[in-house]
Order: sequence, then structure tokens, then C-alpha cells
Amino acid sequence: MGVSAAYAATVEATLLDRVTLDFWVPAACLTGVFVAIHVVIRFLAPYADPVLVPAVALINGLGVGFLRRLDLARAAPDERVDFAIFSGTGGRQLAWTLLSVILAAGLLVLVRDHRAISRYAYTLGLAGIVLVIIPTVLPARYSQVNPQSDAKLWISVGGFTIQPGEFAKLMLLVFFAYYLVRKREVLSLASRRVLGVDFPRGRDLGPVVVVWLVSLGVLVFQKDLGTSLLYFGMFVVTLYIATERVSWLIIGLFLFFGGAFTAYFLGSTVGGPFANFYTRVEIWLDPYGDPYGAGWQPLQGLLGLGTGGLFGTGPGGGQPTEIPEVHNDFIFAGMGEEIGLFGLSALLVVYLLIIERGLRAALAVRDSFGKLLAGGLSFTLCLQLFVIIGGISSLIPLTGQTTPFLSAGGSSLMANWLLVAALLRISDAARRPVDATSQARPGGAPAGPPVQLHGATTEVIRP
Repeated sequence: MGVSAAYAATVEATLLDRVTLDFWVPAACLTGVFVAIHVVIRFLAPYADPVLVPAVALINGLGVGFLRRLDLARAAPDERVDFAIFSGTGGRQLAWTLLSVILAAGLLVLVRDHRAISRYAYTLGLAGIVLVIIPTVLPARYSQVNPQSDAKLWISVGGFTIQPGEFAKLMLLVFFAYYLVRKREVLSLASRRVLGVDFPRGRDLGPVVVVWLVSLGVLVFQKDLGTSLLYFGMFVVTLYIATERVSWLIIGLFLFFGGAFTAYFLGSTVGGPFANFYTRVEIWLDPYGDPYGAGWQPLQGLLGLGTGGLFGTGPGGGQPTEIPEVHNDFIFAGMGEEIGLFGLSALLVVYLLIIERGLRAALAVRDSFGKLLAGGLSFTLCLQLFVIIGGISSLIPLTGQTTPFLSAGGSSLMANWLLVAALLRISDAARRPVDATSQARPGGAPAGPPVQLHGATTEVIRP
């Protein structure tokens, strides 16, 4: 929070030519929120990884500071000094942070053992599918927030907007982990060996094909490449973690790129629901083809990154407001202009630390469901970063994903804090000494003997 306060002071010194006495207020509010969740964790998950919350708090704090920097830049010069702390996008992000941390604490209170979530795996899986489908069937006025984008990702009613896909990914991950624990040995069976790689039996491809079709449906009907890649990627990687077979990764990549190429080809010939994907790919290949239209946003993002260079223009010294949607989709480019390549690299290292700690929890936890869930959660965070940063840097076609903990938006912030809470619960179980396990169970009930369920060893908790 000291870093966040210093960032806010530098922004005010650049934009206002002075540092007001209010620069520390957002950092102080965030400090209170994060100290509160730290105390909750000390009581409810005392063995949880101590690095996760500070790392997330740093990114979240910088995000709030940058959003307030955007608010100051958009205000009239003579109104900036008196701009209210709790107004604008930055003020809303402060409120969303408070609500997100409360939800994370609530998850830790309700779920004392991560394995208890597996009891509701099918219910959560069904709920996740419903949440994915709802924006697709709603009229455009209820599912499209940005009129410049055809993506149908939201539910907007009466001024309240939520992005259900952010929560659906967590629900689907729980279902994937539970399903793959039960079917792990069946999916590990090899049918034939090609070039040293063992491929599965054809009849075992059913689940992968189903998820592939769902991801293509998201790509075509919701017009969102990022969410499509996220859903299919997290399933295939969770499947790889469960079976340890490289063939599933090869099959997954083949199916996804084959489907994407088919959608591109149909968009260029048939049009219709495939036209949006074709347009995005064309903009990616040649953004200068329509520099003042569809190519304006990606070009401004690239110019912002290029202007920042190695060290950036300094907090408050750039022109990030020239980038459309800089507060959510393109916040990485807006910050990159002011903190430079070195600053962005440091920010990515913090993200990498969170992901690495999640994978460490997956390796250390003793049950298969926890391993798959923690590994899937960590990879989902990693893949979301790749999708949005790859789109901004023109490595892949542009997507509509948000940068976790950094971008404005309540749905993304709440969902990602719930993800962190789940990792905290799993890491608490992974780091807890064996002799302390029985004391941590509800009522102090010891673990029952291991049982075999479809080839997977699990524990039974006696009531």
C-alpha cells in the first residue's frame, strides 16, 4: 500500500502540479480492507500461503490508483484539485474492492474444506452453463454494453450490469476437476502410439468434443474469442494435469485452431454469425487497413506502449485517455505508457508469483480434487493474462477480456477474488501439518480411511 500511495502522490504532482492532502485516502482505505482480510485468513486459514494476498493487493491498489488517474485526466483542469475521492471510476473500483474482499472472506467462512465443494460439482457445472448461455439468448440491448462491440457478454438491467462468464469459469472449473478425478484412469488409456505420443481411444474423446462445441458456440454466438479460448483451454489443461498425457494437449490445440480457422473461413465466405470473428482477424493482420475505424483502438494501444519505451513517461505523464476502453480492456497499454517496459515486466512478475504459488499449492495438496482445482485456477489466471496481453500487443487477435485485479469492473474483480480465496483454502490444506489436519475439520472429526472411486483415491470425512 506504500507503493500505491507513492503512485497516487506522483500522479497528483504531475497532473495538479501539487500533492493534495487527500492522495493517501484511497491507499488508506485499501489498507484497512486488506488488513481485515489478512486477519480473517489468520483465523480461518492460518496455514494459507502468505504471499497471495499481498501480491494481489499490490496489483489491485495500482489498478485503483490508475483509474483515479484517468478520472483526474478527464476532469476539467480547474476541477481536478477538488475532484472527490470516492467518485468516478476509481471510486467505484474502491467500492467493488470492498465487496470483492467481503465475498472472498465469505467463501473462507462457508468452505472450511475445499473437498466439500465437490459435492455440488454437477450443480455448479449446470449453473455455469446457464450463465454462459444467458447473454446469448438475451436481446442486444440487455447483453451488449459497448455499442462499438458485437460481443454479447453481459446482463444489463436497470443500470446494473454483470458479466456472468466471470463466475461461470469458476463453476465450470469445479465441475471439470470433479469429473476428471472420477474419469482419470479411463481418459488415461491409450489406443495407439504415433511418433512416440500415446493417443486416447476414440470413444473417450466425447467430453473434449462437447467442450469444444461449447467454446465454438461462445466464439460464434457471443462473438468473443477470449472467453472461447479460456473455457476450452482450462478444460484441456485440467485434463492434461489429470492424465499427464501430452496427446490431450495436441488434440486440444488441433481442435481449437481447426475451429478458429473454420470460423474465419466461413466469416469470409458466408458471413452471418462468423463475420465478427473474420473482422477481428483482419484487424489483427492489418490494423492500418481501417486506422480511424475498427483499427483505431489496437493502434492507439500499440502507440501507447511504444511511447512508454523502457521507463515510461511517469505516472500521470502520458495520454492514456486517447486509448478507447483504457479503463478495462486496454488498461495494460495505458499503464505501459506511463511505467514503461520495465514497469510492465515487474507487474507481470507479480502475476507470475501468484500463479506460481497457486501451482505450488496444487503440487502440495494431498487429494486429487484439490490438485486439479488449484492447477486449473492458476492456469485460468495465466491464460486470461495471455489472452488480453496478447491481444493488446497484437500477438493474437484482440479479445474482450479484462486484466485480473487491474481493470475496472465489479464482475471481474469479484470473480478473481473468489479465485484467490479458493487458492487460499487449498494452500491452507496443502501447508497444514499432517497432525493438525484432524483438528481443522468441522467438529474435530478425523479423516476416514481412503476409498477407491473410479480409480481415484479420496478421503471420507466422518460426520
